[in-house]
Amino acid sequence: MKKIVKGILKAVLVIIIIVVVAAGGLIGFLSFREFKPADTEEIAVEGTGSGEVSDEVTVLSWNIGYAGLGKWSDFFMDGGENTRSADKTMVNAYLSGINTVIAEQNADIVMLQEVDSDSTRTFGINEVENLAVGASAYALNYSCPFVPFPWPPIGKVNSGLLTFTDYPIISASRISLPCPFSWPIRVANLKRCLLISRIPAKNDRELVIVNLHLEAYDSGEGKIAQTKALKDFIEAEYANGNYVIAGGDFNQEFPGALEIYPNTHEEWMPGTLENDMLPDGWSFVYDTDTPTCRLLNQPYNPADTEGTQYYVIDGFIVSPNVLSAQATTIDAGFENSDHNPVRLEVTLA
Repeated sequence: MKKIVKGILKAVLVIIIIVVVAAGGLIGFLSFREFKPADTEEIAVEGTGSGEVSDEVTVLSWNIGYAGLGKWSDFFMDGGENTRSADKTMVNAYLSGINTVIAEQNADIVMLQEVDSDSTRTFGINEVENLAVGASAYALNYSCPFVPFPWPPIGKVNSGLLTFTDYPIISASRISLPCPFSWPIRVANLKRCLLISRIPAKNDRELVIVNLHLEAYDSGEGKIAQTKALKDFIEAEYANGNYVIAGGDFNQEFPGALEIYPNTHEEWMPGTLENDMLPDGWSFVYDTDTPTCRLLNQPYNPADTEGTQYYVIDGFIVSPNVLSAQATTIDAGFENSDHNPVRLEVTLA
């Protein structure tokens, strides 16, 4: 009996050692391969546009959920079950639907978040090539050769922000935002950023388009630090005489939204934005008539009013010289993404 017990203990010890060595090796590998972008990087502009931006401008912003988080999907970080919420056929179907909605809106400028270029979860489909038209810029904010959690693992991820337009993009850059995570969690996590696209405007000024996707699953400090970095950047651009439109997924509720869509689920709690966060003359522009996001705790079922949680976390900030700004959330029924697109109409002073 003692020999049997010793044999079992030895086997267990060997298994523990193997697991520890394997885990250490994986952490070492991911640390070596960690995505470490510079504070500011120039981004290649693909394709071409023409002309100078007119006084009347339309912008569409949409977190497309990497064409993997549509109507039939849930997600483990929101209380759901799945890490990969769609098979390849479904990803292609979601992507086709996303393209259709974008084409119907016919916006001058399109800003997308969570666009995969080569990820396991989207079967290696290059969504950038599938979606971009005209002049475009793409900045990674998530790049990891293997995301090991949960189970089954997420695997390889290359995903980011995509901006495209029929107007020419003079230049584009990636500006890193503060990362709230420490090692080793940091090595397989997002490295948030701003994607800056500069479009020629009247009187030798620029229309500065800031595509953003702020922190989602932090304790709150990350959102605050990233929002401050965003504020500092856009104020500096306006001080240089430029028009500024910043938009995307803030992962923070816009003012008044919680009164309309109370948060009754604790699986995920967004931050909050307040009007006094902005300097004089600047404006949040958003629409509370239709929610911009749903919780991915389950596949979408609007009839399940208790199980369905809505948010208004997608919208825009515009500088004082961007006038008559109006936002409309497009009710796409969360068919192809866990977010609805938001359309902005403005006049440049």
